[in-house]
Amino acid sequence: MNRTSLLILIGVLAVCAVGAGYLYYQERQSGIDIEINEHGVTIDGN
Repeated sequence: MNRTSLLILIGVLAVCAVGAGYLYYQERQSGIDIEINEHGVTIDGN
């Protein structure tokens, strides 16, 4: 395996790790969802 392909492999793994970390962060977020529609205002606390 030459140096260029090794760097590409490391780059792809880094992008996958960042993507997985972002998805985990989004899943762990808790808060309040506020929805406004024709039926009024709905507040959902997670």
